Amino acid sequence: MQKSSKNEKYALKAILLMMVFLALPTIVFGITAGNTIRVKTISISNSENSDISGLNREINDKKESIKKIQEQQQAYLAAIEQKRSEKNDLNNQLSILENRISQNELEISKTETDIDRVNLEIKKTTLEIDAKEQEISAERKHIENILKLMHKKDSVSSFEVILLNDSFSEYLNQIKYLEDINIEVKESLEKLKVIKQELEENKIQLNLRNEELVKLKQDLEDKKLALQSELENKKFLLEQTELSESNYQRLLVQARVEQEQAASDITSLEKAVRDKMSLIKIKRVEFNDQGFIWPVPKNVITATFHDPDYPFRNIFEHPAVDVRAGQGTPIKAAASGYVARAKDGGKGYSYIMLVHADGLSTVYGHVSKLLVADDDFVLQGQLIGYSGGLPGTPGAGSLTTGPHLHFEVRLNGIPVNPLEYLP
Repeated sequence: MQKSSKNEKYALKAILLMMVFLALPTIVFGITAGNTIRVKTISISNSENSDISGLNREINDKKESIKKIQEQQQAYLAAIEQKRSEKNDLNNQLSILENRISQNELEISKTETDIDRVNLEIKKTTLEIDAKEQEISAERKHIENILKLMHKKDSVSSFEVILLNDSFSEYLNQIKYLEDINIEVKESLEKLKVIKQELEENKIQLNLRNEELVKLKQDLEDKKLALQSELENKKFLLEQTELSESNYQRLLVQARVEQEQAASDITSLEKAVRDKMSLIKIKRVEFNDQGFIWPVPKNVITATFHDPDYPFRNIFEHPAVDVRAGQGTPIKAAASGYVARAKDGGKGYSYIMLVHADGLSTVYGHVSKLLVADDDFVLQGQLIGYSGGLPGTPGAGSLTTGPHLHFEVRLNGIPVNPLEYLP
């Protein structure tokens, strides 16, 4: 009876041993001492790597193109400076304009090339982000596999481990190995997430840069059109002078006289009007305002305040901004105020001057038609006249660079940059 009981115990132990060894091939032998589990290193595929390398080559080519364009621009700048240092005649003025147009054409070409370069960088960054996403996905899958193995390891009971006493030390080593791998893979995954986030932020910045370049391209194309308009008007002047340099010089003298007379009148008129307003005790609240508005629709600035590229800078400084406006565009009062002068110059230079609060005044030049008179009071946004500037038309003056509004802002009688006051 005792012998039978002892045999049953041996049989039970044998059955348990068999069950454990049948159940553990993927637990112990599947993670054998050969350390067959490894952290997978997922790299960019050969195809993706080739695509990125190709994009890098294209980007470098674009950079080289931009460098060459800049060198050509410097040559045009040198030619412009040379012409400016020479005698002021009509042919030189035309030559300067032609060089400026060529220079701006190159600037547009450079901007287009720069846009292409940024788009290539965006494409390259997108490929890099895709590659990092694949790495993250692969590492995540790898962690899942390790966790499955560790789960199977945890399902082994203490009694089963005791029965496998000979491999217990090796089993503990495998547990430590799995834990180390898990930590390493998690750290790698966090690093990849950081890299992916940086690449996505970089892509956003590149898209913003691309938008800026597209806008810059439009601005440059507008400037090119303005310069072409100037060139056409200079050619028109050349025809008007019947190819006579003496006639052109006469026009230059006449233009200088017109501008000097206008500047003198504006200065004296402003003082006179303010003295008059003081005597009759006009309350400033009656004409004060909340800031200037654009007198014509906000548009391309064809000449800036004290523009170094102003065609007639050798005759007089440009104390205003020239805003592109078609012949006959409505002109509105930039602020409420009193009309100090509404000058009808006939075929000469016509302008309107308004006196405002806080020592400010505005001047509207090349007016083709006046709608106000001296001493009138106007409200902000009120129609005061129509723009001009087309050579040979009323109000344009002796020399003009084409249809536009000449807009001045003065502070205590001194010209200041209008763009600092416009919204």
